[in-house]
Amino acid sequence: MADSVLYEVTDGLATITLNRPDAMNALNTDTKAALRDALQRAGEDAAVRAVLLIGTGRAFCVGQDLKEHVESLAADRKSGSGLTMTTVKEHYNPIVTAIAGMPKPVVAGVNGVAAGAGAGFAFAADYRVVADTAAFNTSFAGVALTADSGVSWTLPRLVGHSRASDLLLFPRNVPAQEAYELGIANKVVPAAELAAEALAVARRLAEGPTGAYAAIKESLAYGAGRPLAEALAKEDELQTRAGASEDHGIAVDAFLKKQKPKFVGR
Repeated sequence: MADSVLYEVTDGLATITLNRPDAMNALNTDTKAALRDALQRAGEDAAVRAVLLIGTGRAFCVGQDLKEHVESLAADRKSGSGLTMTTVKEHYNPIVTAIAGMPKPVVAGVNGVAAGAGAGFAFAADYRVVADTAAFNTSFAGVALTADSGVSWTLPRLVGHSRASDLLLFPRNVPAQEAYELGIANKVVPAAELAAEALAVARRLAEGPTGAYAAIKESLAYGAGRPLAEALAKEDELQTRAGASEDHGIAVDAFLKKQKPKFVGR
């Protein structure tokens, strides 16, 4: 795995760190491939119960590395290949699918600016802990591009269609407090506390009933585009499965004994 993405698993929590601080964690090809592979690895590893995605330095991720992008576009013009924009299919789509689709919770610790695809990755997470000095910016229209990295799907679900249109048509920095008020940030904390708080949230999820969390993710994604009757049928299916889980039995037994449950993820 490239040094630009760090991967560590401790006590069921996979921490994936974007590690190009000098470039504000901009996404060059190596970083995109490494992030995709790290997320897919975490999703497939039965020992991983939750994921924390965070950045080093003063940015979470500013999106595409534009220096590399300009060079790639110039090469495309010479060759006529059009390979530059295949990164959406090869990198961004699999990254967002891994974040939103893995059957375990993903926490984004947004330590600084999250722009373009960086914002998209944060939007795809299940919970966003945001430093009070951080900001979000869709940025796509500013460079004459449309939304990618799942933003056309995630952002309207976070803030509504009208606000999503505003943020995409007129990209700007959305500071942490406004992001909280819009529903983008789940929690805003002082910048000095961001790493510890994001880790605490992710650790709490890793120690929780991860099978139930997977069902919650599935039900939210399913219900977002289905009629009520279909959503109710899905809830019935998922609740039947959850009710038969070992974790549910552990939780009920602990409740009756007035003890704290120790979940096993089954």
